[in-house]
Amino acid sequence: MPQRTVSVLAYDGMTAFEAGIVIEVFGLVWPDIDEPWYELKVCTETPDPIRVIGGATLSTPYGLEDFAAADTVVVPSIANPAQTISPQLVEALRRAHTRGARIVSICSGAFALAAAGLLDGRRATTHWRYADQLRERYPAIKVDPEPLYTDEGDVLTSAGCAAGLDLALHLVRKDLGAAVANAVARRLVIQPYRSGGQAQYIESPMPPDPIDAPVARSLGWALEHLAEPIGVPDLAREAGLSPRTYLRHFTRETGTTPARWLIAQRIQAALAMLETGDAPVEEIALAAGFATPVTFRHHFAKAVKTSPSAYRRTFRERRPG
Repeated sequence: MPQRTVSVLAYDGMTAFEAGIVIEVFGLVWPDIDEPWYELKVCTETPDPIRVIGGATLSTPYGLEDFAAADTVVVPSIANPAQTISPQLVEALRRAHTRGARIVSICSGAFALAAAGLLDGRRATTHWRYADQLRERYPAIKVDPEPLYTDEGDVLTSAGCAAGLDLALHLVRKDLGAAVANAVARRLVIQPYRSGGQAQYIESPMPPDPIDAPVARSLGWALEHLAEPIGVPDLAREAGLSPRTYLRHFTRETGTTPARWLIAQRIQAALAMLETGDAPVEEIALAAGFATPVTFRHHFAKAVKTSPSAYRRTFRERRPG
């Protein structure tokens, strides 16, 4: 892969976290990852320094020309979704898209893409609190307030700022594969894969304490035994809890069920095997812990939106050599 260029827009009044997501994933050089990495530019609309919440200021030599010239163009958010997007930014986004750039928004940044007309007729998401506003102002957009992110090929959108990490890892996975994305996730100490179809929020209160030791112990054991049949009794045994108590703890701490969690982990394991080896899909299904190849294909298509064989072909077409 030739070195890809990434630009991210910074604006007056933003938080460091908004642009920091993009800077962390695409700007840092990871010495333990043996791949050509991205070249990142932080850009602003004007040459004047911008104020970052907390009293800091940020200045950069890169403006909208550099912003529009990148291979991947990211709008992390905007100052106020109710305000009109500047004509200069709209023009820069349109110019980048016409040139063939990949256009990405995080959180309220979807409003900038919408103003440029890049989301018309497409499925898109934004932070759930802005979804109705985006739908009302831009009725041509298929606004979906639930997923963490949407991928329409050349235009991608994500939900709230933290979901920008999921989308950033998704882009790394598309460009360089699951193994590299997993390595970045380990460095960031975050979950390596949450599908774009996963709900961006869960209608349940946040538990008062972080995940408890018994549940965490059972999850670690499960990751080491994915190829084996695993049921709630097995997980409960590793946690030292009764199945009923374990289910209550698991749901409270993770917001999902053991079955759904296991499927997600097995899909993630299968992605790496499809990318790095030549084993038949049937063997990969069993190695990842699925009972049958049919079950594997069903869950894989639901999560990845393609078949295992098509994913392998597409991934290898992207790889250098």
